[in-house]
Amino acid sequence: MIFRQLIDNRTSTFTYLLADEATRDAVLIDCVFEQHLRDAALIRELGLTLNMTLETHVHADHVTGAWLMRRDLGSRIAVAKAANTDGADRLLEPGDVLSLGELRIEVRATPGHTDGCLSFVLHDQKMVFTGDALLIRGAGRTDFQQGSPERLFRSVRNELLSLPEDYSVYPGHDYSGRCSSTVGEERHFNPRLGDGVRVEDFVGYMNNLGLPHPKQLAVAVPANLRCGQPDNAAALPVLPSWGPVVRTFAGVWQVDPEWVYSNLDRVHLIDVREADEVQADRMGRIAGAQLMPLSTLRDEAKSLSPDKPIVTVCPAGARSAIAASIIEAAGISRVANLRGGLFEWKGLGLPTLAITPSSIADEPIASTRDHHDVD
Repeated sequence: MIFRQLIDNRTSTFTYLLADEATRDAVLIDCVFEQHLRDAALIRELGLTLNMTLETHVHADHVTGAWLMRRDLGSRIAVAKAANTDGADRLLEPGDVLSLGELRIEVRATPGHTDGCLSFVLHDQKMVFTGDALLIRGAGRTDFQQGSPERLFRSVRNELLSLPEDYSVYPGHDYSGRCSSTVGEERHFNPRLGDGVRVEDFVGYMNNLGLPHPKQLAVAVPANLRCGQPDNAAALPVLPSWGPVVRTFAGVWQVDPEWVYSNLDRVHLIDVREADEVQADRMGRIAGAQLMPLSTLRDEAKSLSPDKPIVTVCPAGARSAIAASIIEAAGISRVANLRGGLFEWKGLGLPTLAITPSSIADEPIASTRDHHDVD
């Protein structure tokens, strides 16, 4: 199984990517609207097909990215039938089993935090994804969205802490940097729900938490009842329109070499190798590329013109990825790294110019003139 645990730092929300290694079929549990580009990039880079997004409940502290994933990747949205949402493709009920290649995901109802809380169990992998029902050494609050401490106590005890003690517990949130636990740990050390705690103790504890409501409550709940579909286009992620640019999982905008070659007159290419390196390098350089070494780029980036989209290039695409981030931080939004650098460019059979000492000597390093003036 392919497994990744991701986090939205702003809301301390965990998103989980699960995939069958053979079929490459995948699901996302509790994806976050603002992390859509990151999560989509990971799915793309791992070569996965996102079949479905799963929601543990209707969240009150963040908006789900489920609708965006369906729009961009064609995945289906699965939510508890009891959640009473609009726009889901599959309404889940207790006892449902989702198939993902050879993986089997059992659906368990764990209400109490909200009416429509679900947990997802993978018995063969000894994993359980508990949403906000069972947290690490804690439990989800029960003071709104039809919450009930009595129901939550019974749900956790009967559906989650009844699992074998060596099952790993993956919660929907953690606010103290903890990533996972086990059923055995929570039975022994959870101060709210562990062995020996009575329902009266739990109810008294939960009814006296005195927590403020989540900051995004008024926005998140209505949006999540629509499965994350925004009520206006202004809320959608803004994607570059100047070319087929994608955000990588590393957080860098990237564009493919074939498109750049076909549009050399529309972009400003910046080669970030050092001058002596270029002179000694047998890889040549791309026609029209301006030499602007990475070592001086932080000082020179502010003088770059935003009139044309900027594409950064280096041998493998590593230094040029840093360069693209530097240029973006300098206030130029239309910038992307050349995917794979010169290695991929040449591997695709795209042409480069041979390097001669005179061509480097005559090159105006860090010039902001149009790249058509460069020999």
